[in-house]
Amino acid sequence: MFAQRAFIETELLWLDRLLARDPFVTLLTTGGDGLPELTRVPVLYRREGHKVELIGHWARANKQSRHLGRAKVLVNGPQGYVSASWYPDKESAARVPTWNYAAAELVGELHSFDDTAALAQLLSDTSNFFEASVGQGWQFDAGLDDHAPSLRAIVGFRLDVQQIQIKLKLSQNHPQANQLAVIKALHALNTPDASELAQWMQLYRSEHGDQSDD
Repeated sequence: MFAQRAFIETELLWLDRLLARDPFVTLLTTGGDGLPELTRVPVLYRREGHKVELIGHWARANKQSRHLGRAKVLVNGPQGYVSASWYPDKESAARVPTWNYAAAELVGELHSFDDTAALAQLLSDTSNFFEASVGQGWQFDAGLDDHAPSLRAIVGFRLDVQQIQIKLKLSQNHPQANQLAVIKALHALNTPDASELAQWMQLYRSEHGDQSDD
């Protein structure tokens, strides 16, 4: 992922926030033809200090489930268009439109597993986590006749993350007046995506202060 120095973030709290916001990631591997293979998949995120792992599963019919070795995961964050007309210095500084966003790219070693006990625990952990996120209580039970067949249809994976790149492009390379103007304009759009992006810009400012180069 291309990232200018001004937009690189090393504080892993931002990775926590990104994966709490959206644990539905893109898992990339290299296929036999040299082209990328990808699966969009929900994951469970685990972090202890700088040790990070992602756990999830594929459909057994997915050919990516037979991949071992290096893999990459793309994590999405809030994003949105920024009009040059919002900048107070748009004419004097010859500003142009841009796109603000937050994202992460993780690279690591991919391991698969298909033993029954581990898969049952994975499905139990996954259902418990995501059911709680929607205020429901459905649970996976490998002892039930209508649940057990699910274990034969999947392959589990664990990504041991070795490289982490977090990019926060939140107008921090602009003077404070521009940052505040963009936040105000995004809120004025009154859409969920724009409001969320404005909130992330505000959060970044509250934690980093005015980091602009101008």
